[in-house]
Amino acid sequence: MGRILAIDYGVKRTGLAVSDPLQIIAGALETVDTKQLERYIADYCSKEDVTTIVVGKPSQMNGEKSETMRYIEPLVGRLRHNFPDKEIVMYDERFTSVMAQRTIRESGIGKMARRDKALVDKVAATIILQSYMDSAKL
Repeated sequence: MGRILAIDYGVKRTGLAVSDPLQIIAGALETVDTKQLERYIADYCSKEDVTTIVVGKPSQMNGEKSETMRYIEPLVGRLRHNFPDKEIVMYDERFTSVMAQRTIRESGIGKMARRDKALVDKVAATIILQSYMDSAKL
Protein backbone atom coordinates (compact mmCIF):
# COMPACT_ATOMS: atom_id res chain seq x y z
CA MET A 1 0.00 0.00 0.00
CA GLY A 2 1.20 3.49 -0.76
CA ARG A 3 0.39 6.90 0.55
CA ILE A 4 -2.57 9.04 -0.46
CA LEU A 5 -1.82 12.68 -1.21
CA ALA A 6 -4.64 15.23 -0.85
CA ILE A 7 -4.81 18.67 -2.43
CA ASP A 8 -6.85 21.63 -1.22
CA TYR A 9 -6.34 23.83 -4.28
CA GLY A 10 -6.25 27.60 -3.99
CA VAL A 11 -5.47 30.18 -6.64
CA LYS A 12 -2.53 31.54 -4.58
CA ARG A 13 -1.74 28.77 -2.05
CA THR A 14 -2.49 25.08 -2.02
CA GLY A 15 -2.70 22.92 1.08
CA LEU A 16 -1.39 19.37 0.97
CA ALA A 17 -1.95 16.42 3.27
CA VAL A 18 -0.72 12.86 3.13
CA SER A 19 -1.63 9.54 4.66
CA ASP A 20 0.71 7.15 6.36
CA PRO A 21 1.81 4.18 4.19
CA LEU A 22 -0.98 1.99 5.63
CA GLN A 23 -3.57 4.65 4.75
CA ILE A 24 -4.87 4.89 8.32
CA ILE A 25 -3.91 8.40 9.44
CA ALA A 26 -4.14 11.69 7.53
CA GLY A 27 -1.62 14.36 8.38
CA ALA A 28 -0.93 17.89 7.19
CA LEU A 29 2.03 18.00 4.83
CA GLU A 30 2.68 21.48 3.47
CA THR A 31 1.19 24.62 2.00
CA VAL A 32 2.85 25.54 -1.27
CA ASP A 33 2.64 28.44 -3.68
CA THR A 34 0.20 27.18 -6.31
CA LYS A 35 2.66 28.10 -9.07
CA GLN A 36 5.04 25.52 -7.57
CA LEU A 37 2.38 22.86 -6.92
CA GLU A 38 3.03 20.48 -9.78
CA ARG A 39 6.79 20.61 -9.27
CA TYR A 40 6.30 19.92 -5.55
CA ILE A 41 4.01 16.94 -6.27
CA ALA A 42 6.48 15.49 -8.78
CA ASP A 43 9.33 15.85 -6.30
CA TYR A 44 7.29 14.36 -3.44
CA CYS A 45 6.11 11.42 -5.56
CA SER A 46 9.70 10.69 -6.62
CA LYS A 47 10.65 10.27 -2.95
CA GLU A 48 7.51 8.63 -1.53
CA ASP A 49 5.28 5.80 -2.70
CA VAL A 50 2.07 7.65 -3.54
CA THR A 51 -0.69 5.53 -5.09
CA THR A 52 -3.57 8.01 -5.07
CA ILE A 53 -3.92 11.76 -5.41
CA VAL A 54 -7.17 13.22 -4.07
CA VAL A 55 -8.07 16.67 -5.35
CA GLY A 56 -10.67 18.65 -3.44
CA LYS A 57 -13.67 19.39 -5.63
CA PRO A 58 -15.25 22.69 -4.59
CA SER A 59 -18.98 23.04 -5.13
CA GLN A 60 -21.47 25.72 -4.30
CA MET A 61 -24.29 25.05 -1.87
CA ASN A 62 -26.67 24.23 -4.74
CA GLY A 63 -24.25 21.65 -6.15
CA GLU A 64 -23.06 23.83 -9.03
CA LYS A 65 -19.35 24.02 -9.83
CA SER A 66 -17.46 26.71 -7.99
CA GLU A 67 -15.42 29.32 -9.85
CA THR A 68 -12.20 27.55 -8.81
CA MET A 69 -13.14 24.49 -10.89
CA ARG A 70 -11.90 26.29 -14.01
CA TYR A 71 -8.39 25.90 -12.55
CA ILE A 72 -8.87 22.49 -10.95
CA GLU A 73 -10.16 20.59 -13.98
CA PRO A 74 -7.05 21.38 -16.08
CA LEU A 75 -4.86 20.51 -13.07
CA VAL A 76 -6.56 17.12 -12.76
CA GLY A 77 -5.99 16.53 -16.49
CA ARG A 78 -2.29 17.33 -16.13
CA LEU A 79 -1.97 15.10 -13.06
CA ARG A 80 -3.58 12.20 -14.95
CA HIS A 81 -1.19 12.78 -17.86
CA ASN A 82 1.95 13.22 -15.72
CA PHE A 83 1.16 10.41 -13.25
CA PRO A 84 -0.55 7.65 -15.25
CA ASP A 85 0.44 5.11 -12.58
CA LYS A 86 -1.53 6.95 -9.88
CA GLU A 87 -5.23 7.07 -9.25
CA ILE A 88 -6.44 10.69 -9.46
CA VAL A 89 -9.71 11.28 -7.60
CA MET A 90 -11.84 14.38 -7.18
CA TYR A 91 -13.55 14.50 -3.79
CA ASP A 92 -16.17 16.92 -2.43
CA GLU A 93 -14.54 19.59 -0.30
CA ARG A 94 -17.55 21.67 0.70
CA PHE A 95 -17.19 23.16 4.18
CA THR A 96 -13.60 21.94 4.67
CA SER A 97 -12.20 25.47 5.14
CA VAL A 98 -14.90 26.24 7.71
CA MET A 99 -14.22 22.92 9.46
CA ALA A 100 -10.47 23.64 9.34
CA GLN A 101 -10.93 27.04 10.97
CA ARG A 102 -13.15 25.52 13.66
CA THR A 103 -10.65 22.71 14.28
CA ILE A 104 -7.79 25.18 14.62
CA ARG A 105 -9.82 27.40 16.97
CA GLU A 106 -10.85 24.45 19.13
CA SER A 107 -7.29 23.15 19.29
CA GLY A 108 -6.26 26.08 21.46
CA ILE A 109 -3.86 27.58 18.96
CA GLY A 110 -3.26 31.27 19.63
CA LYS A 111 -5.12 34.01 17.80
CA MET A 112 -2.14 35.08 15.68
CA ALA A 113 -1.45 31.53 14.53
CA ARG A 114 -5.12 31.09 13.63
CA ARG A 115 -4.79 33.94 11.15
CA ASP A 116 -2.20 31.94 9.23
CA LYS A 117 -4.05 31.06 6.03
CA ALA A 118 -1.40 28.50 5.13
CA LEU A 119 -2.29 26.59 8.30
CA VAL A 120 -5.97 26.62 7.32
CA ASP A 121 -5.07 25.27 3.86
CA LYS A 122 -3.07 22.37 5.32
CA VAL A 123 -5.77 21.51 7.82
CA ALA A 124 -8.44 21.68 5.09
CA ALA A 125 -6.39 19.27 2.96
CA THR A 126 -6.12 16.96 5.98
CA ILE A 127 -9.89 17.04 6.46
CA ILE A 128 -10.42 16.24 2.75
CA LEU A 129 -8.01 13.32 3.03
CA GLN A 130 -9.47 11.91 6.24
CA SER A 131 -13.00 12.19 4.84
CA TYR A 132 -11.91 10.44 1.63
CA MET A 133 -10.22 7.63 3.56
CA ASP A 134 -13.26 7.21 5.83
CA SER A 135 -15.59 6.98 2.81
CA ALA A 136 -13.32 4.44 1.12
CA LYS A 137 -13.58 2.14 4.15
CA LEU A 138 -17.40 1.99 3.94
